[in-house]
Amino acid sequence: MSTPPHKIRTPDFDRLLPQRSLNPVQDLQMRIVTEESSKKRKLSVIEEEAQQEEENRLYRAVVGQAMLPLRETTDDIIHRLNSTPTKSSKRLLSFSTPTKERTYFFDSPVKSDYNSSPLPLEAQLILTSPRKPPRYISRTPYKVLDAPDLQDDFYLNLVDWSSTNVLGVGLGTCVYLWNAVTSRVVKLCDMASPGRGNSNTENVTSVSWMPTGSHIAVGTALGPVEIWDVHQSKQIRKMKGHIQRVGALSWNSYVVSSGGRDRMIYHRDIRSQNDYTAKLAGHRQEVCGLKWNPEGNQLASGGNDNKLLIWDRANDVPVHKFPHHTAAVKAIAWSPHSHGLLASGGGSQDKHIRFWNTTTGKALECYDTESQVCNLAWSRHANEIVSTHGYSQNQIILWKYPTMEQLAILKGHTLRVLYLSVSPDGENIVTGAGDETLRFWNVFNNGKKEKKRMTAFDIRSQIR
Repeated sequence: MSTPPHKIRTPDFDRLLPQRSLNPVQDLQMRIVTEESSKKRKLSVIEEEAQQEEENRLYRAVVGQAMLPLRETTDDIIHRLNSTPTKSSKRLLSFSTPTKERTYFFDSPVKSDYNSSPLPLEAQLILTSPRKPPRYISRTPYKVLDAPDLQDDFYLNLVDWSSTNVLGVGLGTCVYLWNAVTSRVVKLCDMASPGRGNSNTENVTSVSWMPTGSHIAVGTALGPVEIWDVHQSKQIRKMKGHIQRVGALSWNSYVVSSGGRDRMIYHRDIRSQNDYTAKLAGHRQEVCGLKWNPEGNQLASGGNDNKLLIWDRANDVPVHKFPHHTAAVKAIAWSPHSHGLLASGGGSQDKHIRFWNTTTGKALECYDTESQVCNLAWSRHANEIVSTHGYSQNQIILWKYPTMEQLAILKGHTLRVLYLSVSPDGENIVTGAGDETLRFWNVFNNGKKEKKRMTAFDIRSQIR
């Protein structure tokens, strides 16, 4: 019998003893890397939360760029990333009284722990928040008035809406007043009436209301400027100076400035016994645009010489001359939102709307409208401007300044839209054209529903 082979038993050990490295330098490097990793893992919970919050905020800002403006610029983000992050000032285990907001957020279903959406919370709140309904701008007028004998003349200004909600219109030799509340029409005056002593028929060439709405200035074809008291239907002044037609008028408190075909501008204080208190000579052709700024210290004038001039109230020499337009400058409008911001429009050979800073005398933006610019008016409630056009368009355009995005294009007139005025509440405009109609539009309504459209009627037939 043979003895069975002896079975070698492998000993059991309760721990593993690693073999010592043969390269002590490599071992030391591994130890250093391990210790640094350990230190990084030992960051405080508060620091980790602060770091995570910072990373999340940056992520939301970058991702949300397509949905809403960044709360910080790109330079700010780069500067913050390159700078050393500051440690949070929070203390561990500090006592604080829980608030309702924090308690609510802990149990909120939109908390990140329960959120399955890839979008950040801010983006989700924006997407789920109630939306403002889109702004509605009616493309049709809510009222149309027939205006026989409304002259088709680019250089005249025959329509103006008063602060008391009365529309003044020059039709041929007459001035009519239309009350926007009662629709009552009154003939204020007739330049061809017997007893006026005129050898020639004298057409009305411009009308402009005094800011109080109690008096109206009337420019005539022969040159005199008349001031009428509308409550008494009586002429109180007839001021001379111009030797040709007066196509532009603008009030500054008790002073009315007039511009004529004789290239002159006169300042007339109705409290003074003199026909005029100042005489300005700067244009080489007819003055067809005239507007005082809201502060009453600068006057802008436009002429058929393609020039736009800015006058100081106390001087008879223009402080700025803008020769950029290449056609007559009739359309002039001061911004009610930005001090010294002026808009002007050029005629058929220019077709541009230009913006100016009259404080510094610098030219700003310029936009090609592809049509003759007849009139301009700013919205009082928003940074918007409306323009009327002639030749090839015969339309009204509402623009968003300064991007000049077209918010609405209004059509209805069959000839060029020469006249424009804004209602006293700042929501409506009235436009007049060579087609002998006045059309009322609700363009500055901030999304309100349009008013009921009314049928056209003849202004002269409604006189009471």
